[in-house]
Amino acid sequence: MEWKVCYDYKPTLDLKETEIAIKRLKDYFESALSQKLNLTRVSAPLFVQKSTGLNDYLNGVERTVSFDAYDIKEETLEVVQSLAKWKRYALKRYGFKPGEGLYTDMNAIRRDEELDALHSIYVDQWDWEKIILKEQRNTQTLKQIVKDIYSVFKQTELYVYSLYPHITPILPEEITFITTQELEDMYKELSPKEREYEACKKYGAIFLMQIGDYLKSGIKHDGRSPDYDDWKLNGDIIFYYPILDCAFELSSMGIRVDKDALLYQVEKCNCSERLEMPFHKMILQEELPFTVGGGIGQSRICMFFLRKAHIGEVQSSVWPEDVVKKCSELGITLL
Repeated sequence: MEWKVCYDYKPTLDLKETEIAIKRLKDYFESALSQKLNLTRVSAPLFVQKSTGLNDYLNGVERTVSFDAYDIKEETLEVVQSLAKWKRYALKRYGFKPGEGLYTDMNAIRRDEELDALHSIYVDQWDWEKIILKEQRNTQTLKQIVKDIYSVFKQTELYVYSLYPHITPILPEEITFITTQELEDMYKELSPKEREYEACKKYGAIFLMQIGDYLKSGIKHDGRSPDYDDWKLNGDIIFYYPILDCAFELSSMGIRVDKDALLYQVEKCNCSERLEMPFHKMILQEELPFTVGGGIGQSRICMFFLRKAHIGEVQSSVWPEDVVKKCSELGITLL
């Protein structure tokens, strides 16, 4: 694993102080987010039945962690990879109304994750979902929600600064909106990840929109599952992170598919067989509410706002021996 620390890195908080700061930061952000978006906390599953189609299959190539259970015959259980689809079903089941939403703690195991300073096998995030009206399925709605979430990020940064004055604010006043096609037009010679880096370094904070479909060049900016986000109405919140001199993604979100978007996207991804699953049938029959939602990385925001050089400083996971050795050499203490 390779990563670049942009200066002689020295953690500003020791191990115990870091654990205390993590708790404070998470509590503050969770409360501020739920108030801003009108969200109610609910319980969520760690695993689901494979046959329901509720699990998130990400780019379609990542292997899930699956197992059988003694008393659940002829059914494979899968550890969730995210709760994108489960949340939409839960909003209907719990009787939420337009303008209301839910959030939950999501914990996952992504066994095929390529480990680096930002990526771990263990994933922890706040998954949230909110009901909107059909006529709100547009870019204006998406941008307003992004602005609301960004305001919570700004509040959190000032809160951390009030606790630890040596951690000074770095986020710009506003987040910049840009589409993947606009980004390709700006940086034609660069790879998608290089484009993200250049845009983040230029603007400080961006919402990169319309991820999943093919660009004019014939390539995708990035993969995105075809059966929850509408590729025309989604995006990632990405900040520039000077500690690692990198583009730092904190959230993936979007307005969810309706019938037309689902049909288009599963055909594009050659996975029309998913339409036979219960969740997908509910979308085709328009039995689920129109929603917007996403995930916000808990360890990611702790890493960013506490200015850590490795995600292992803010979460307990398992790392290869060479990573542990490298971190020790750099003065990085893994939890």
